[in-house]
Amino acid sequence: MVPPALIADIAGGAYPAVINILLALQERARTGRGRRLDVAMTENVLPFAFWALGAGFATGRWPGSGTDLLTGGTSRYRLYPARDGRFVAVAAIEQKFWDTFCDIVGLEPALRDDSRDPAATIAAVAALVASETGEAWARRFADRDCCCSVVASLEEAVADPHLRARGVFGHVLARADGATMPALPVPVDPAFRGPAGAPVAAPALGAHDADY
Repeated sequence: MVPPALIADIAGGAYPAVINILLALQERARTGRGRRLDVAMTENVLPFAFWALGAGFATGRWPGSGTDLLTGGTSRYRLYPARDGRFVAVAAIEQKFWDTFCDIVGLEPALRDDSRDPAATIAAVAALVASETGEAWARRFADRDCCCSVVASLEEAVADPHLRARGVFGHVLARADGATMPALPVPVDPAFRGPAGAPVAAPALGAHDADY
């Protein structure tokens, strides 16, 4: 499934731009010289594929979709659909996590050694996960150390108690008509931001077009 996130734009564009701008400012403070920056999204998303690139360069075996440890080629690291269309995210690569996960889903002993017949183990786990709803699996995974969870929707993530306690959406924007909405979160330490809670006036649509 495609996540509701502009990965290339943010991870390959905005974040590298911020990093390099800060480096350029540090260099200017030290040397007095400016710096021209070339921020290319295509190149900057490649560091996120460090594991796959390392495997390909070192061994000549390039991981593909559904063929390797972190790309769905093992029963221990996959997304499994539940009965209600929710997804169970399994990342039980380490043996202790895998053993606990197998106990929770009730995988038969003969299939727990997934090196014997990986396809058979994947099929069996998929059938077991598909037999219950995502809510049922969430209850079973609760307080169990198995490195597995039910994939939350974006709406559920926004309402998560942990994010609320951290004040991730605590900054508020106020429109000219008086309506408010949470400001989009940014990866800036709270120490560098103003206090959350009080609405901040949002500029009108197109208010600064003439500045560019």
